[in-house]
Amino acid sequence: MNKPLFGRVDELKERLAGLRPLAPSALRRLREDFMIENTYDSNAIEGCTLTLRETALILKEDITIGEKPLRMHLDAVGHRDAFWYMIDIADKDDPLSERRIKELYSLVLMSDAQCKGKYRNVPVAIQEANREPSQPHLIPQHMEELIAGYDGMKQGKHIIEAIAEFHLRFEDIHPFIDGNGRTGRLIINLELIKAGLLPVNIKFTDRRKYYGCFDDYYGEKQTYGTLAGLLASYEIAELERYIPIAEYAGAEKAQ
Repeated sequence: MNKPLFGRVDELKERLAGLRPLAPSALRRLREDFMIENTYDSNAIEGCTLTLRETALILKEDITIGEKPLRMHLDAVGHRDAFWYMIDIADKDDPLSERRIKELYSLVLMSDAQCKGKYRNVPVAIQEANREPSQPHLIPQHMEELIAGYDGMKQGKHIIEAIAEFHLRFEDIHPFIDGNGRTGRLIINLELIKAGLLPVNIKFTDRRKYYGCFDDYYGEKQTYGTLAGLLASYEIAELERYIPIAEYAGAEKAQ
C-alpha cells in the first residue's frame, strides 16, 4: 500500500536525521512560518474566512481585522497556542493520551469556555459525510478504546498508515462539540514529529482530497490508504523543502 511513497519518506527521514540538530533559532523560525500557514489552512477548512495575510497579522502583530468576527481571531490565537503546546508534547515524546488530547482541544476551542476540554454531551450529525458519530454516552468508552488500540495500529504498518487510521477513527468518534478537525490534524502532526518526521499542512485548496479520504474510509472501500497516501505526499514535500535548508545551515556552521 503506497510502498514507493513510504520508501521515499523513509529515505528522506534518514537524510534529515543526519543533519539534525538545527540551531534553535533557525528551527524556531521554520516552525513559526509553518505554524502561521497551518493555522490559516486548518481554520479555513473549518470555514474561517481569514486570509493568510490576516492570519499572520493577528498572530505576529496582534492586529485586529475589523471586518472579521471576534471568534475567528480567537480561533487563530487558539490554534497557534495549541500548535506550540503540540510541539512541546512532541519534543518531550509524551505518549498520546486522552488527557493530552483534551488539553490540545482546550486551546483550540479557547473561544468557548463552557465546552473546552470536555467531551460533548449532545448527539451530532456530520451532514457532509451522511453519518452519525458516537453517541455521547459512548464517547468515553470509544476514546479509551481508540487510545488503547493505537499501539496495535502501528504493528506491521508504516507509521503514517497508523497515524492515518487513528485520525479517521478519531474523527468518526467526533468526541467534541466543535474543533474536532483542528484537534485531529494537530494530533497527526504530534505523532509525525514523535516519529522523527516533519509536521504536514493539509491545504485548504486540497480540502476535497482530504474529505475524499473520509469517503473512502467510511464508504464501500473502507480503507485508510487514501489518507495515508495524502499524508505521505505532504511529508515528502516538507522533507524535500526542509533538507536543503538544513544542509545549508550545516555548511555555514562548519565554516
